Order: sequence, then C-alpha cells, then structure tokens
Amino acid sequence: MNIKKNIPILEWLPNYNKSHFKGDFIAGITVAIVLIPQGIAYALIAGLPPIYGLYCALVPQIMYAIFGSSRQVAIGPVAMDSLIVATGVSTLALAGSESYIAIAILLALVVGAIQFLMGVFRLGFIVNFLSKPVITGFTSAVALTIGLNQFRNLLGVEFIQSDQIHIVLNDIFENISLLNPSTTIIGVVSCIIIIALRKLNKKIPSALIVVAFGIVAMKLFGSQFSEVDIVKDIPSGLPSFGIPEIDFDLIGELMPIAITLVMVGYLETISIGKSLEAKQDEYRINPNQELIALGLSNMAGSLFKAYPSTSSFSRSAINEEAGAKTGMSSLVSVAIVILTLLFLTPVFYHLPKTVLAAIIIVAVFNLISVREAVRLFKANNLDFWLLLATFIATLVFGIEYGILAGVGLSLVVLIFRTSRPYVTELGKVPNSDFYRNKNRFEDVLVEEEVLVFRFDAQLFYANSSYFRDRLEEMTLKKGAALKLIVLDAESINRVDSTGVEMLKERVKYYTKKGINFYFAGVKGPVRDALFRGGMLEVSDINHFFMRANGAVNFYKTGDNKHQQKYAQYIHQAYE
Repeated sequence: MNIKKNIPILEWLPNYNKSHFKGDFIAGITVAIVLIPQGIAYALIAGLPPIYGLYCALVPQIMYAIFGSSRQVAIGPVAMDSLIVATGVSTLALAGSESYIAIAILLALVVGAIQFLMGVFRLGFIVNFLSKPVITGFTSAVALTIGLNQFRNLLGVEFIQSDQIHIVLNDIFENISLLNPSTTIIGVVSCIIIIALRKLNKKIPSALIVVAFGIVAMKLFGSQFSEVDIVKDIPSGLPSFGIPEIDFDLIGELMPIAITLVMVGYLETISIGKSLEAKQDEYRINPNQELIALGLSNMAGSLFKAYPSTSSFSRSAINEEAGAKTGMSSLVSVAIVILTLLFLTPVFYHLPKTVLAAIIIVAVFNLISVREAVRLFKANNLDFWLLLATFIATLVFGIEYGILAGVGLSLVVLIFRTSRPYVTELGKVPNSDFYRNKNRFEDVLVEEEVLVFRFDAQLFYANSSYFRDRLEEMTLKKGAALKLIVLDAESINRVDSTGVEMLKERVKYYTKKGINFYFAGVKGPVRDALFRGGMLEVSDINHFFMRANGAVNFYKTGDNKHQQKYAQYIHQAYE
C-alpha cells in the first residue's frame, strides 16, 4: 500500500520549504479574512447560532489538509450545503434549538461516514451520472433559492424560509411593504460596495470591508438604527469534544438529505479541485481520495460541533490567487480562526445581519450560470433542456427532489443516447482504400450491390433493436441489387449477449436471402464476445477483415492473400 497516496500530506510536507510558506501564509490569512464573516453568515442560513459556522472552519480544514489530494481547495461552511441542512433539519426540530443543533451535528457524522465508505470502496465514479448541464442547473437553482431566502435579513422582514421558490416569492410579494428602511439601506449599500470592490479587484477582501463598515456604523449610530437586527453575543472559546448521540431512527429520517449533501459536496469538491489542478503540474486530483478526505473532515468535525461542510468555490479561488502552494495555507487559516474564537468574537456583537445577507446574496448570485445556459442553447439543444429541467425541478420541488430529478434525467438522456447512436452508410474514397461517411464526403463511391455501414456505439440490449431496424432500412433502400453487407465495427467497443444473438439472427436472415454478411475492424474484446457467443456457427472466420476495403475486395475477387493471413492469425489466436 502506498501510504503517501492515502495520506497526501506525507507527499508535500517532507519537501516543504520557506519559499512555499510565504505564499501559504498570505493565502491562509486572506482566506480566513473571507471565511470568518462567511462562516457566521452561512451558519445563519443553516438555522444555527453564528459560532457554528466558525466551528466548521477548524477540524474539517485540518483533516482535509492531511488527507485531501488537492493542495489548494478550501474546506469549510458553504451557502449551498447550509441551505440543504436547514431544509432537512427544520422538518425535525425548531431552528436554533438544542435538538436542532444536535441533529445538524449528527448529520455531519452521517454524511462523513457515507463519503468515507464511498471512497474506501472506490465509488467516486457514481458522480459521473450527473452531467455538467445537470450540475449547472442544480447549482444555479440553489444559488437563486439561497439568495431569495436571504431577503428576510436583507430587508428586515420575517419572510418564510423554504427551498421551494414559489413559496418564498409569494411571501415576499405579499409582505414587501413591511420592509425596514434602515435595514434595507444598510444591506443594499453593502451589496453595492461588494460588487464595486469585486469589479475593481477580486483580491480586495470586500466581505471584511463591509463587515467593518456595518460594525462601525452600528456602534456609532446604533441608537438611530435600533430596529436593525444585529448578531449580538457570539460565545468565545473553542468547541469541546463530544460524540454525537446516535439515534438510528433519526438517521433513517436524515438519510435522503444526507445523500443529497454527499452528492452535492463531492460534486463541488471535484469540480473545484479539477479547475485548480489544470493550473499547475505538481499534483493530480484523486476522486476516491477526495471522498475519503471529505468523509474524515465531516466525521472528525462532528466530534467538535461542526455541521456538514465541503469545499468553497470562492475561497478556493481566493486561496489559489493569493499564492497557496500546499495545505499549509489551510492550517494558517485555522490558526486565524482559533485566534478569532478566543479573542475577537466580541468584535462582531454589533454586526448587522443585513450585511451578512448582502455577502451571501452577492456570493451566490454569481453562481447562476446564465452564460452557460445560452452557450448550451446554441451548442447542444438536448443539454440545454436538461439544464433547464433540473433548474425548474429544483426551484419548484426543492433541493432534495431537484438532485433526484437531475440524476434521473441524466440517466434517461444516457439511455436515450446509447439506445439511438449514430448509424451511417460508408462509401469508398476514390483512388484509396478508405471508406468514409457518404453524408459528409460527397465524392465517395457508393455501389448498389454493396452496403458498408458503421455503428457508433457499444452494441447491447438497449440498442440492438435500433441496430436491426436501421440496418433493415438501409438494405430496403438498396433493393434487390444488394449482394454484400459489411459491418464496419471499429466504433463498437463492447457487445453483450443480446447484441451477439441479434447479429447471429441477422447473419442467418441475410444469408437465406443470398446476401453475404462480413465484419470489418472488429476489436479483439468484441471479437472474443462474438466467438464465445457462437458467431462462427453462422458465419465463417474468413468473413472477418481488418478493414472494410479488404471485405469488399474479398467479395469481388474471392482471393485475398492478406485476408488469408489475417484469418489464419485469428484462427491461431482461438485454437
């Protein structure tokens, strides 16, 4: 077992040097400056006291720095997971209550255990069933939902919180007249400042600046803004160790939301990690190791009062841009958060919640990918509708059902595409031995007595009927003149028993009609499956050719030395 592969910190720490530390130190401080106000804000989204957002920035970051295969991904509380936590836990307990907090911490343990087991059993491939359009549609819908749910803090009105957008919008329209002018002004000004600073320079800690602006404004003019809701007391000190109370009935109720968090968290981490990986050549992302790292982060975090956490798009980008080279930047960030928890929490007493809402709204609305939707509409119509369907399902039915709809739609599209692959007739390129698609190459020669066709997919139970029907259509077009069918199988990389039986039936069918059926370019594993399935009982070994041109020449001349050598080679391989 390669221990460095399973504990990536052993790969980079022994070779660590001072040149790395400068970048890591600056990046760690920069990320912490963004993380502290975000952590407080995201805890409020999750329905938890603000301090729990900072707890998520401690042990999970340390565990990921040790076990994560990416050296620049920033782990901690994120808006999307926080809303999912609120959606699931709020049905079981009152937000902010002791039981609510206990359930959120237990959820982190459950999520971590699932992620860890998936990594150990190398199940990272499951994420491939969520296509990029589905991820984009889901992320955009959740971002919009999170943003609208923060209008209650931005405007100072107790709007309903829900992951179903029509419920939120209806309540906003009905109660918008109750907005608090002072709260709204501070919140909107904070939004404008953040947007302006981001356009000026993304490296400017805009979140920290508006937090400072809000605290100073409330401290100096608090008497005039008495109706503005503030954070108030945030307990000082580090989280104590404690094992979450295990309740299997409760775990069963949490399982749907836990699986949603597992999928979303893993998708976020992989997509962020891959984008950062592309910018350097020092390390490579290991999907299964990422699952293990996330699992250990959440499980260990739950022992120190952290709710489910994952990687952050914004903080990971800031970490890389600020010069982070290794996981040491995360450890520096943890040190800053510890200092804050021990000595600086009283500073946030006067922080207006509307400022936190502004930070969240600007951050999440940047995740709404209108540009990607427009690109897909122009480039791939089916992917666009897949994105739109996931987007609408998530908005209307909620986050949990949105991710299920996305997975279901991805599978439906996958089945549809594999069951109806591209099939075309080939023609001979003049003065050459090559056959090409007659629909793309106008000058190719197509003979009436010969049908050379290509099937561009694996041949299995889901598309064998489609294969048979399309072949029948092409043979009918040829009519009575047809004497030879050549299957160019270069694009077929797999065939199952249903496909073999269908091919055997077609060979017998066309042989009875006096039409020869030859195979060209069959890959070794596919040929193995054909021969094991009894293809040589209905066909001859001499009817397998390296290329379509060889098959046509053999039919016309009846003698081909190259074909004899090839048939002899195949025969020897199967003796």
